[in-house]
Amino acid sequence: MNNDSVGLVRAERARFDAPLLLAGGATLPAFDLVYETYGRLNAARDNAILICHALSGHHHVAGFTDPARPKETLGWWDNMIGPGKPIDTGRFFVVGVNNLGGCHGSTGPASTNPATGRPWGADFPVVTVQDWVQAQARLADHLGIDVWAAVAGGSLGGMQALQWTIQFPERVRHGLVIAAAPNLTAENIAFNDVARQAILTDPDFHGGHFYEKGVHPGRGLRLARMLGHITYLSDDQMADRFGRRKRPGAGSYGFDVEFEVESYLHYQGDKFAGFFDANTYLLMTRALDYFDPAQEAGGSLMAALAPAKAKFLVVSFTTDWRFSPDRAREIVNALVHNGQNVAHAEITSRHGHDSFLMQDDHYHAIVRAYLGRVIA
Repeated sequence: MNNDSVGLVRAERARFDAPLLLAGGATLPAFDLVYETYGRLNAARDNAILICHALSGHHHVAGFTDPARPKETLGWWDNMIGPGKPIDTGRFFVVGVNNLGGCHGSTGPASTNPATGRPWGADFPVVTVQDWVQAQARLADHLGIDVWAAVAGGSLGGMQALQWTIQFPERVRHGLVIAAAPNLTAENIAFNDVARQAILTDPDFHGGHFYEKGVHPGRGLRLARMLGHITYLSDDQMADRFGRRKRPGAGSYGFDVEFEVESYLHYQGDKFAGFFDANTYLLMTRALDYFDPAQEAGGSLMAALAPAKAKFLVVSFTTDWRFSPDRAREIVNALVHNGQNVAHAEITSRHGHDSFLMQDDHYHAIVRAYLGRVIA
């Protein structure tokens, strides 16, 4: 085991039997959340950091789950979290959670609907960022955490971090909003809709009840992921990695895989379709579409953020065209206008939206320095 790894980790499960009223009007009678923890909760219980996952993320954030395959089972933000890392588990008690509607253990479409005894499938209610935060607050209660030292996340995770500061202002001391935006642009919503249409029109989708048919709408999910993956990268990064290089044997003047970039996208699509759930993908992208705290405050982001008592670190990346630096500045400007405490970093990066997942010394130094001032 490396000295900077949290090492072998095991997921835990929390059961919540009190009904959860969702923003869409439906009620979940009960639910499970799967989570992992790293580091130790101190006696004052004031050193906990919640990590909110992005669209295809889950609870496994750091360390590995299989000692025989540590690299293959590494957490999705392992370069950020661990002993001595920017989110230092020597100081902080870090919690990663799989959201409601997920497909990695928390209650979701593949879980059993208690009303029917069959998988929820398409009957699983639409969930929102507010619902996730509400459910995460119950997990905090379960863990004995009254106030998070910080709530952090990138992309959709950053939106959850922002929502936490609005929805539970007394329970968050710091919000780390990374590669996020206060809402989706029309272009982003359009990308999400194309991805969903790929799934909804897959013959194996069966209206979302494919579990009972013993099939998997892998074709639609694969296409959705291929589309999404293009938007997570920058043009520069794609040029660096693939350029116009062709595959061996290319030149058939047909429609098989000819270019390296096509091969890469097919690989990523197949890999994703092999482990992700189509209904979960629909739910996650819809939660992204709906997120818009300003809309609930008369169209004013300043008014939406006014209740927040947290201090903020907002990070954006120059080549992130999905959630551009301009969108992050909307958050920063609203906080500054309100006289709230915010630090802002715009990182020069060639990695597009996925920059928040990359090993970048400058970016990591900023997060490390910010959290170094957090009292725990």
